[in-house]
Amino acid sequence: MMQFKIGLATLELIRGNIVEQDVDAIVNAANETLAPGGGVSGAIHRAAGPELAEACARIGGCPTGEARITAGYHLKARHVIHAVGPRYSGNPRDAELLASAYRSSLLLAEQHGLQHIAFPSISTGIYGYPLDEAAPIALATCRDVVQSHSEIRLVRFVLFDEETFQAYVRAAQNLGLIPVD
Repeated sequence: MMQFKIGLATLELIRGNIVEQDVDAIVNAANETLAPGGGVSGAIHRAAGPELAEACARIGGCPTGEARITAGYHLKARHVIHAVGPRYSGNPRDAELLASAYRSSLLLAEQHGLQHIAFPSISTGIYGYPLDEAAPIALATCRDVVQSHSEIRLVRFVLFDEETFQAYVRAAQNLGLIPVD
């Protein structure tokens, strides 16, 4: 694990499984229909139970770059924030949409009085976003939002494998984030 202080908040990088996080909200790397998918989305839906898919169906979808919130049902997390990242195409708009998915998630958490949020690496699985491009966007966006929104106290990136974890460590170093001892 690596930790960084950003104002009153802590940003963490850990290896682990997002469905096991005991935080106010975990973020689901969702698709635009909010339907259960593969990867992170499938794992979250399986762990939360069928009520999550029913709640998502009632919402009716979410545009790329935005986020929606539901209860966490059978998860340790009280809420799930469903963020829709872009499918990677190499277009500069991809970076804007990815940053927007992170920003929308944090602002939604803040609107609901949630202080502790855990993210996966959005869009880097089946959506094909290269890790070394996605990680700095994710970290810089979260840093910037947390600096200007003091209600958020913990932003945890739960990274499933060593390759992803190392990409985020490199991005943190390149952004000049100073680890807390």
